[in-house]
Amino acid sequence: MTTAAVVPLALVGAACSAPGSGERAPAGGGPVSTSLGTEKVTLNMYAETGFPLAKALADEFTRQHPNVTFKVREDQFTVLVENAPRVLAGDNAPDIIRLPTMVDLVKDNLLKNLDPYFKAYGWDKFPASQLAQLRVNKDGQRGSGPLYGLGLGYSVTGVFYNKDLAKKVGMTQPPTTVAEFESLLAKASKDGVQPIVQFNKNTAGINFPYQALQNQFTDPAQVNDWIFQKPGATFDAPASLKAAQSIEKWAKAGYFTKDANALDYTNMVGDFAKGQGLFMFNGDWESANLDTKMPGNVGFFLFPAETAAGRHVAMSSPNTFGIGARAEHPDVAAYFLNWLHTNDKARKILVDVGGSNPGGPADLPVPQAKEDSVLASTLKASQQLADENGAVDFTANATGSIFASAITPELQKLIVGQQTPEGYVKAVQKEYEKELSR
Repeated sequence: MTTAAVVPLALVGAACSAPGSGERAPAGGGPVSTSLGTEKVTLNMYAETGFPLAKALADEFTRQHPNVTFKVREDQFTVLVENAPRVLAGDNAPDIIRLPTMVDLVKDNLLKNLDPYFKAYGWDKFPASQLAQLRVNKDGQRGSGPLYGLGLGYSVTGVFYNKDLAKKVGMTQPPTTVAEFESLLAKASKDGVQPIVQFNKNTAGINFPYQALQNQFTDPAQVNDWIFQKPGATFDAPASLKAAQSIEKWAKAGYFTKDANALDYTNMVGDFAKGQGLFMFNGDWESANLDTKMPGNVGFFLFPAETAAGRHVAMSSPNTFGIGARAEHPDVAAYFLNWLHTNDKARKILVDVGGSNPGGPADLPVPQAKEDSVLASTLKASQQLADENGAVDFTANATGSIFASAITPELQKLIVGQQTPEGYVKAVQKEYEKELSR
């Protein structure tokens, strides 16, 4: 979820090594308790500022379990990224923390291995794909190995659209191919409608449409392989180049907001809500907000494939939280994480406040959203993506610094003609290799 969720997964920064870090904790761990008990406990939570979901869940948990209260510290995501290693290594480490990235924290032995809780709570009833991104193996590769986090909601990304402007440009239904989508961009531009409102200041919001294209031009498993640091995976590939060429073409045609490099996330959402653009690439964490700001006038669809028969592929990721290795109350923290996946009221909060699929056991129903709301559309899209097995992680999460060090500055240069598509993909791969060699 991110910012006003973005940059959920998108804001990543460098993480320093933890002082005194040692060998990786073994997968098994010691005995755990699934009993909450009656002892008074205060859980320390470190979360991302600007999002009410974590606090709303904490308040409901305390209402149901008065012996447990929360002390919530919040920071901007970029600050959280920088602080996480130091905070987790400190004497007053958080019990529960919003995870900016995982691999470095796992390598430095700063996160608790959740496999004992996986067994104790029966989290094997969760869809395996739901938790794959939250596993890190002994080689530091995500996608397999012990579990180190769970999601406060499981997001899906796609395209929001203004229904009034869609009618103006003759859009009667969501496009079914990339070519149809591009035709709508051209039609909007010709009719005096801004095609896409997209931020690119500070962090590259244009990586959302970039990866949406990249996902369609290759096997999504190849995208995940690169993100998960699989041997031999490369960003310097035909699909990456084709996506960069499309972004360059869209930028030259004026399809993105003028001066997108000066537009931040908050103002992007505000401009879209004011009707200043037809499309906005974003995630379901904005559903409730947009339903409030433009009720009945906003829709959502998964970005289409190259062919009408192709499956949908989209960035989809947990709003990841983990338990600190030095947490004072790890069993209570795990109880809370299990509760929010299985309790009816908690799952309702995850939908109504977080705007995302609550995840959890496959046999639990997803709380219903108001009919004809954009929230109902994003929940439907999330289920469709799961049915088509089309979820991929965000390329921004490939390493601790790739988003800040390469993707953001190079995309900023690409859309103003200071970088070529070929130069873009090579620069990203070069930085990736540099970071993996450290």
